[in-house]
Amino acid sequence: MAERTEHLEAVLLSAVRPSQEQEKRFLAFLAEKYGEGTTLTWQKSDDYPDGFRLEVGAEVYDWSAGGRLSQFKDALEKLAATQGDVIPLLKETVLSWTPQAMAQEVGTVLTVGDGIARVDGLEGAAYGEVLLFDGGVRGMVQDLSEDSVGCILFDDDASVCAGSTVRRTGRTAGVPVGEGFLGRVVNALGVPIDGGGDIRADGYRAVESPAPGIIDRQSVDTPLETGILTVDSMFPIGRGQRELIIGDRQTGKTAIALDTIVNQKGKDVICIYVAIGQKASSVAQLKKTLETHGAMDYTIIVNATASDPAPLQYIAPYAGCAMGEYFMNKGRDVLIVYDDLSKHAIAYRAMSLLLERSPGREAYPGDVFYLHSRLLERAAHLSEEKGGGIETQAGDVSAYIPTNVISITDGQLILETRLFFSGQRPAVNVGLSVSRVGGDAQTKAMKKAAKTIRLDLSQYREMESFTQFASDLDESTAKLLSYGQGLMRMLRQKQFHPYKQYEQVILLVAGLNHVFQEIVPEQLDAFIPALLQHFGETQGALCNAIEQTGQLSDDQQSQIIEIAKEFVQNYFSK
Repeated sequence: MAERTEHLEAVLLSAVRPSQEQEKRFLAFLAEKYGEGTTLTWQKSDDYPDGFRLEVGAEVYDWSAGGRLSQFKDALEKLAATQGDVIPLLKETVLSWTPQAMAQEVGTVLTVGDGIARVDGLEGAAYGEVLLFDGGVRGMVQDLSEDSVGCILFDDDASVCAGSTVRRTGRTAGVPVGEGFLGRVVNALGVPIDGGGDIRADGYRAVESPAPGIIDRQSVDTPLETGILTVDSMFPIGRGQRELIIGDRQTGKTAIALDTIVNQKGKDVICIYVAIGQKASSVAQLKKTLETHGAMDYTIIVNATASDPAPLQYIAPYAGCAMGEYFMNKGRDVLIVYDDLSKHAIAYRAMSLLLERSPGREAYPGDVFYLHSRLLERAAHLSEEKGGGIETQAGDVSAYIPTNVISITDGQLILETRLFFSGQRPAVNVGLSVSRVGGDAQTKAMKKAAKTIRLDLSQYREMESFTQFASDLDESTAKLLSYGQGLMRMLRQKQFHPYKQYEQVILLVAGLNHVFQEIVPEQLDAFIPALLQHFGETQGALCNAIEQTGQLSDDQQSQIIEIAKEFVQNYFSK
């Protein structure tokens, strides 16, 4: 180590004064470590009856029984972080461990409140490093300034006060990961909160990690079927895509996400639902709903409730992403839903203001764009050399935040309040919503079946706006309006009733070929389930061929039209 030119004073705390021989050894150690000129002062302290504590500036050498025990605990934590399962290695670690003269950088709390602590003395602290406060309270370095360190606290700060000591751990903030988390509800730190007992982790991942580079990615070309006809036909989502869901409160944003999770049953897709700033009762109901539909077996819920401090709400989506990346790097496909990113931005704004960062538009800090970009960019369709895993992400934002996030994501579903209250559910605005991946995320059967639907709906909306005040309509206009109303009615779908691919293809082929033209729109609610049931019972070979191959031939298309027309005649002749 290079010699330090400034004068340092070392303080030795112990119950018994060191002998001359011991004092010489201390001075030799200080000279080697910090250079000549370091002075040593002894202070009597009964707090260390079985050892001593050596303080040199901000560095501390704790050679008491508690200090050596802390070293041993740190050794086990590092082993757990790298190996995951420490049980087979525990005996070897205990037998081989010996105390070492390791300096611990110790700081002092200057101020604390609202989940934020300002700490002095931690000159070597790094951004994102975990700090340990008195009483076992954990925190993470979030702000670095010349004279102090800003830290966010993950635990109750009641035991932390001005003057409390805090030490560095040298570890980056992270969460435990593994197969054992499937079917469980955990908090933002990976601790189970569903009463189901402890979870055996397979490893430990940092909550912040670099996004995969361009070379490590593949283009998005595999559909992630939501089971929602409106989405899969016009705004398809691919595996590796980031799709945004925007809308006012209570317009069905979460419903779309839950339907998508339910539709992944049996498709070997891991689902992670990150609830940010929601009521605990709402998340409990959500878990019960997923259990009812058999979806919790492949789902992890990461819950940072509205009553949790802002630091936990801030870290929750990064923790959920780290859990998803564990499976992605194993070659598994992962769907992760952030619900919602607007509350995430609000939590970050609160933290930033408490850390005395300069406020910008709507009091958000200037790096609020980076807040979400470094999260959403971690979604990727990895190349086969990197495992081939896929992580698809969806989120919900409102107000100022969409202008940032729209530019990060690969499309957005815009839900409209007027449509929702008119009974059109899901209330997707077909004109404003978009998927930038488009047909690349559709099977050939779906692409062929849905070929003209957006154009037909666009013509219907234009004609509807022109004729809403007209009292007398010509026959062609009336037919166009009737056809458009039928399509809109066909796109209505009950929650938790996802369509299979062949069912969507059948409805699109029949609807776009005017098979439903003469049916009163109100009658389609009962007619459509009957039609799909008829195809499932009588045309099993056709349905299986479409479902398994993802192809739709001209003959199959003609067959669907003929069978649908025949069923319409029989259905309404009864």
